[in-house]
Amino acid sequence: MPPLPLPSLFGRRLPIGAHISPRPPSPLPPLLSQVRFSLSLYLGSSAHVWHNVLELIRFKAGACGYGSTALGFNQGYLAAASLSLYRAGVGCGSCFQVRCLDPEICRPTGTKVVVTDLNRSNLTAFALSPRAFAAMARPNSAARLNHLGSIIAVEYKRVPCEYPNRNLSLRVEETSRRPRSLTFKVLYQGGQTDIVAVDVARVGSPAWQFMTRTYGAVWATNRAPDGPLQFRFVVTGGYDGKWVWAPEEVLPADWLAGQVYDAGVRITDIAQEGCFPCAEEWH
Repeated sequence: MPPLPLPSLFGRRLPIGAHISPRPPSPLPPLLSQVRFSLSLYLGSSAHVWHNVLELIRFKAGACGYGSTALGFNQGYLAAASLSLYRAGVGCGSCFQVRCLDPEICRPTGTKVVVTDLNRSNLTAFALSPRAFAAMARPNSAARLNHLGSIIAVEYKRVPCEYPNRNLSLRVEETSRRPRSLTFKVLYQGGQTDIVAVDVARVGSPAWQFMTRTYGAVWATNRAPDGPLQFRFVVTGGYDGKWVWAPEEVLPADWLAGQVYDAGVRITDIAQEGCFPCAEEWH
């Protein structure tokens, strides 16, 4: 298939309202190319404690639609991303390496986070869960990092998501009504990629029906076929896209709402860098 257009997989310019001039020099080793500089909000700080409980609830039930499943992602190292990184839901489930810039307090490698929600603040690229925020600090320095303030400067880059013991999976939502009305969320999307289209068909049938992204990682159709169902996904990464076909039946004919079904495939593609030559990799 011909190459598909792909919105940038990497960080974009700061949202309006994040005024930084000039950029402070980073004393840490150079990051991978395409690294962006921004601000990050800590949702567990004393300055934001009044809405901390609400924000933690939002991480597991917010604009990506993961529900309580999100708490099992990446051991709770989660982030809400700005509009430019959320990308109307396409960015849900993507992974970023984020690090703060104070060499005495911050770990050179930073921490890896999974996007599970939309950050509605126009001041920061990310709102980090308390666990993710603390993980940016060197050992025994989390309290010092917290004292820097609720909004701090960070560098970030998109990196592959890894689910070594998980295939791509579909969680059928309770709003589904067999056989026609089918809504599910996509779980455990690995690699450094985006799912931009989903089709469904009865097993063995060439009559594919497209599905619609309703929001976040949630896809739906009111024209699901009868019988056992198979799926195919358009996955983009870097400068190209491809079909990923689930090799066999994913949903049985008697599929049930509330159940998670294994798609039988893993997505591990890594996006192409948008630079040449690229900077030395950050390990």
